[in-house]
Amino acid sequence: MHTMILANIPSPPQGVWHLGPLPIRAYALCIITGILVALWLTLRRYKERGGNPDDVWDAAIVAVPAGIVGGRLYHVITDAPKYFGEGKNPWQAFNITAGGLGIWGAIALGSIAVWLLFKYKQVPLAPFADAVAPGVVLAQGIGRLGNWFNQEIYGRPTDVPWALEIYYRVDEQGNFAPLTGHSTGEIISVVHPTFLYELLWNVLVCLFLLWADRRFRLGNGSVFVLYVAGYTLGRFWVELMRDDAATMILGQRVNTWVSLIVFLSAVVVFIVMKKRRETSLSPGTSQAVKQTE
Repeated sequence: MHTMILANIPSPPQGVWHLGPLPIRAYALCIITGILVALWLTLRRYKERGGNPDDVWDAAIVAVPAGIVGGRLYHVITDAPKYFGEGKNPWQAFNITAGGLGIWGAIALGSIAVWLLFKYKQVPLAPFADAVAPGVVLAQGIGRLGNWFNQEIYGRPTDVPWALEIYYRVDEQGNFAPLTGHSTGEIISVVHPTFLYELLWNVLVCLFLLWADRRFRLGNGSVFVLYVAGYTLGRFWVELMRDDAATMILGQRVNTWVSLIVFLSAVVVFIVMKKRRETSLSPGTSQAVKQTE
């Protein structure tokens, strides 16, 4: 009995092109595109909140490099065996062109950098955090296209109609080069396109945040907290489907645990923020405030 494959998603034949001696990396182009889209959306939303557009540009100047450093640090820490130990080259930890950026570290260090900037400028952080949240998750989705070009962040073998074909890639000398090489046309695996699942989820989270913000008039940082909860919920089930190499803790990928912990934390924070907001708007509280004035 033959299994009929209706359609498969092909991987790009290569992820790096050379303009003379200059390598043009699809992964970097996707990240840059995501940043530009996030800037455009954040500028629109921050202006609607009465914010100064210059604050957005200043935030980008500190957040982007901090995010890259944080993303690399997270990757190196959680995948330390790749860089440290017998037979390993620790200097490869600085080779960011070989791939390896953890979104957790990028968001964490980028957020700290922006928080310090706004504290220095004496500008409220919450309105900016709410304005930037939909753009950040949309940028993450666009960035996942870079994983498609790099043939990484993939799932387990499957025969679903939308399965992703992973090609054997070689360099000019014919050596195996999955990131920088070009395809020979040989299919070495057919897997779940988990990069695509996360991309679509991130777009849905972006649309949900835009809708919820207008529908419920969210504020005081609650949009950003909702983004964290929404993203980590999707990342949790995507991690359960992935099959590429990863650091394991108690039988699960490290990012599975991080997703779960951060999701639960965000839900708790959101509930607390919601209760505080309801309390501050309740008639009894308003009357009590008037009596003490």
